[in-house]
Order: sequence, then structure tokens, then C-alpha cells
Amino acid sequence: MGKHIRLTETVLRDGQQSLIATRMPTSDMLPIIKTMDEAGFHALEVWGGATFDSCVRYLNEDPWERLRQIRQEVKKTKLQMLLRGQNLLGYRHYADDVVRAFVEKAVKNGIDIIRIFDALNDVRNLQTAIQATKEADGHCQAAISYTTSTVHTVDYFVRLAKELANTGADSICIKDMAGVLTPQTGFELVSRLKDAVDLPLEVHTHATSGISEMTYLKVAEAGADIIDTAISSFAGGTSQPATESVAMALEELGFSTGLSQTKLTEIADHFNPVRDRFRQEGILNPKVKDIEPKTLRYQVPGGMLSNLLSQLTEQGLQDKYEEVLAEVPAVRADLGFPPLVTPLSQMVGTQALMNVISGAKYQLVSKEIKDYVRGQYGKPPAPISEDIKQLIIGEEEPITCRPADLLKPELSALAEEISDYAKTDEDVLLYAMFPQQGKDFLGRREDPFYDVPVQEVRVTIAIS
Repeated sequence: MGKHIRLTETVLRDGQQSLIATRMPTSDMLPIIKTMDEAGFHALEVWGGATFDSCVRYLNEDPWERLRQIRQEVKKTKLQMLLRGQNLLGYRHYADDVVRAFVEKAVKNGIDIIRIFDALNDVRNLQTAIQATKEADGHCQAAISYTTSTVHTVDYFVRLAKELANTGADSICIKDMAGVLTPQTGFELVSRLKDAVDLPLEVHTHATSGISEMTYLKVAEAGADIIDTAISSFAGGTSQPATESVAMALEELGFSTGLSQTKLTEIADHFNPVRDRFRQEGILNPKVKDIEPKTLRYQVPGGMLSNLLSQLTEQGLQDKYEEVLAEVPAVRADLGFPPLVTPLSQMVGTQALMNVISGAKYQLVSKEIKDYVRGQYGKPPAPISEDIKQLIIGEEEPITCRPADLLKPELSALAEEISDYAKTDEDVLLYAMFPQQGKDFLGRREDPFYDVPVQEVRVTIAIS
């Protein structure tokens, strides 16, 4: 075929996030990072997603320092991150001044490519981050959150890609977070997008449902420029397909990947014992390596499946698993078919659980679902019926503006709140993402007695 296709390596971000909940410390990364730089990848996905949260919450690491250390070692390959649009790396919408500051600092500290997505594909929630990336001289990759429903047709995604291109994207990514992009649909979608938009096109999928390698072959044949894979140590299951295997197969089919199999072997040899350590510690649950065809039936990401089962088991309701799974598509339809990606996957799954446990639809409703119906997360892909609105928010009128338009600038106030411990703008942004965990992290760094409990001193007077 004579086609050149590049690969982005995800082991340092999505690979480890999917299999070990992003618990890999920087010390596991740095010894092999130069070899990864020399392997011939298009990019290394090293930051964003849940890495920021995990560094602060579980690893007692500064995520900004991790990025700087990796950047210092990587000279040839682009560094990439994942950003949740107006949500950045947190779980709420931030004011525009915080979004601009975060993007600027991400690029300044070493990021080349920022992949930006919105859980609802509401382009209004991407505009500020896209503009900020361009202004910081970063490469803006606008991502389509891929899903399936009556409204999520190939025509829908083509229109969305055109809108993203007009907003300023430098490249487009089909982000198939659940692993539900089938080979034929992938071929058609990539073919149509390559005809409609004159930008590089990357495809991201997960191996959860067991069809990812077939999908990658068909999107490669259709003209995809880049695909995402994970080194074999952290591949398969809820992660991406294995880098070495995909590269070898594509090379044999006449594609040029530019990858060194010798270097890939060295990378796998490094990460194999890292993986084994996490397995021994019980962090790598064998179930996440399973193939789960139910993903295709229920359109539910693999991680969401395991979380639902865990929640039900804790409550002694594991016998309700199939019932809750069947309720997820129903809730999704009621709510206008939101893609099941953070934070919507958690919200929809929890609501399905509430519906089943209570025995009545929307008798119990989470605050997040109420806010979603109020329009505070953005515009649903399809309209929500008046009957469902009435059940969830009564007579309230949803907002129709961009949610962030209702937020006042907040960076100065955040800086003031954390002024006792923040030394840099990056420290303030760390606090902005995760206020309590960020404050504790910075407090421990600056004050050795920050979290030492106050000791009660009791004086006993002996009377003789």
C-alpha cells in the first residue's frame, strides 16, 4: 500500500490509567524515557487525564515536576496530554481565565500536543481551550467523543469535525473511549472525515470489546494518519492494543510506521516487571485484561462495567448487575444520548443504579444529573423530553448559554486562598484542580508539621 502511518504511545498515560488506575510513579518512567524518545513514535502521551489527580491524591508527586522531568529527557518526540475542555483536569467547569492559564503553563512546561475533548461534544466547551492552545504555540488536537446512538451517525461526526476545524483545530482525533468503533464504521468514518477536513486524523480506541485490532486495520486502510497503542506490558483489556503487534502487522501489510522493533522490545522489557509488581500488589486487577463483548451491546466502557459491579457487590446487589446494565442505555436515551465518558459515564451509571434500586425511574436523582438537565454541563446531543425534565428538575428552565459564561474570573481568588503554600502559578493551578488534595500536598511540602494531629496534653495532679 505504501502508506505511512504513525503511532502514539499511551503507556505513560492512558495505558496505565486503564489498567492500574494511574498509579505508576515517575520513577518507573524516567529510566526508559530516552529509549522511548528514540523508538520512532509520533508522540508520547504522558500527561493529563487522571495523571494529575493521581500524582497529588495517591503518589505525593508534583504533576508539573513530572512533566518537566520527562521533557528534559525527551528531545525528538512530541509530548501529548489529554484535556477535558472547560473541565481541564478536574470535574467541574472552570472560568476562562483558569483555562487560559492552565493551557499556557502546560505548553510552557513541556507539552507539544493538547488533545481537547468535551463529554457532550459541545464545541462551546472547547473554544477557550482551543484558542489558548493556539496562542501558546501548542498543537491543538480537537477530539470527537465517539459513541453510538440514533443521533450519533457518521453524518453527525462529519459535521462536528468541520466545526472543530473551523474553531481552530490543528488535527482531529476520533476518541473511542469505550472501544465500540467497529471496523466497517471506522472505515466509513475515517474515509468521510479525510474527504471533509484537510487536517491530520488520529484514531484512539480501547481493546475492551475485542475488535480494536480489526478496527485499526480498517481505519489505516481508510487513510488515518496516526493511531494510539500501548506497549504490550500495559496493553489489552481496557487499555489500547499492543504497540509491537500492531506495528508488525501493519508493516507486513505494506504500511511504514517508522518504529524500531528493537527499541520497542527494550521498552517492553522495562515495563514487564513494573506491571508484575502492580499485579503482585493487587493494583492490577486481572479482570481489566478481560475481553468484554457486552461493551458492544450496552455501549458501556469497560471501566464503567467494573465500577458498576463493584458498587453493586458492596451493597450486596450483584444479582442486579444485568438489570442495571440494561438500564444504562435507557437512562442515556432519556438524557439525550450523552457519550459515556468522564464525567457523564459515572453520572449515567449511578442514575441507572438508582433507578433499579428504587424500583422507579428518577425517584432518586443525583445532584449531578439535575445539573446536567439544567444545562450546566452543556447542550445534550439530542433534546431531553419535557416529561423527563419534569421528573428531574420540575418547572425549572434549563440554561441555554455556554455554561462558562456564567462563571466570573476566579484565578485571583484561588491564588489568594492558597497564598500560604503556593510558590508558583503552577502551584495555584494544582490547587484549582483539586482544592483539598492540592492544599494538603502543598501544605505538606511547605510545612513539615502541616498534617500532624494536635496532641491533647493532660496534666494529672496526684494528691497524697
